[in-house]
Amino acid sequence: MFAAQYARSLKAGDVVLLEGDMGAGKTVFAQGVALGLGIDDDITSPTYAYMNDYYGKLYHYDCYRLSSGAQAEALGLCDYFNAGGICLIEWAQNIADVLPENCKKVVINKISDNAREIIYG
Repeated sequence: MFAAQYARSLKAGDVVLLEGDMGAGKTVFAQGVALGLGIDDDITSPTYAYMNDYYGKLYHYDCYRLSSGAQAEALGLCDYFNAGGICLIEWAQNIADVLPENCKKVVINKISDNAREIIYG
């Protein structure tokens, strides 16, 4: 799985923005990153929790329901950018004004039900 291999290129403190339409596979990608980091928990979308913490190694965000960086700050979500884990952020454009500099980006385009194009950098 590509995401598990990609995880090996990440280091503590990296912030990765996961971009793609609803249903493109952002959470599935997060599951693969978790596996690559040695986390075998059930990785689910944190849509209602905003962020799931996996042992301080991985912080998985879903900012779909947020409308500003100020909301993310008020919820304490920005505190994790410097907590030493890897942050994966879905719907990061909703909190763009509080994201750290030098974020990595993964774009997932749904080609068909069983095919995705993944662009990263």
